[in-house]
Amino acid sequence: MQDIPITDEHSELNLAIAASVESANAIMNIYGRSFGVKTKTDGSPITEADLESNQIIRNILSETQHVILSEEDKDDHKRLDRDYIWIVDPLDGTSDFVDRTGEFTVMIALVRNKKPVLGVINWPAGNTIFAAQNNAGAFRYSDGMWQKITVSGISNLAECRAVGSRHHLTEREKKFIKMLGIKRFTSVGSSLKVGRISSGDAEAYITTTNQMKEWDTAASHCIINEAGGKMTDMAGNVITYNNNIPRHKNGILATNGLIHDSILSEFKKL
Repeated sequence: MQDIPITDEHSELNLAIAASVESANAIMNIYGRSFGVKTKTDGSPITEADLESNQIIRNILSETQHVILSEEDKDDHKRLDRDYIWIVDPLDGTSDFVDRTGEFTVMIALVRNKKPVLGVINWPAGNTIFAAQNNAGAFRYSDGMWQKITVSGISNLAECRAVGSRHHLTEREKKFIKMLGIKRFTSVGSSLKVGRISSGDAEAYITTTNQMKEWDTAASHCIINEAGGKMTDMAGNVITYNNNIPRHKNGILATNGLIHDSILSEFKKL
């Protein structure tokens, strides 16, 4: 595989990419056959692909000595005293994996002092990787090569393309998107929503849920920032990581940056 075209990259970046590739291969092996589905205490599904991917990523990233915060592990609060931590979702979009939509991803981020400094999203079924490093740009790997990606230049809400969850979109969110005058909406699984915005193929992702966790956004946050976009909560607050409770309480807004303030302003009126 071709190296990502970043000079002076963090040594951890190539390690994260390698971990995502190995775990993606394992996930696709399981995806190609029958597999069981269990339900976690929070009601969400889990499969052997989640667990195998998690183990692979842990094994590879462990050589860095950074504590890992993963959706599928017990939270090690030693992380709170660390400058650097990994934040991992070994299979983002398990419901899409179970439904066989193909729209599931592997997410790996490195956080330094509460901010993501690198992010990797691997889309196994699409043979695509999104990756970014702080102050070095965002890139997409497909068809055997890396290309730099940037958000679109659309600033008119009526011309925007919104993306949202296939499984969790609420009536409130539907009404708000309609109120904004956004007519084009596509349901997209997992972190591919932010991948589309970062690639210039959509402009907005809006969710008002208080159930998003840090592993749902850390990798995406770095990538969209480096692609020229923006991510905050729905109150416009800066999103931080490695918090005592790793939950985003005020939803998430990810955009190309140009329409961000307009959406926040309209949301505050509700």
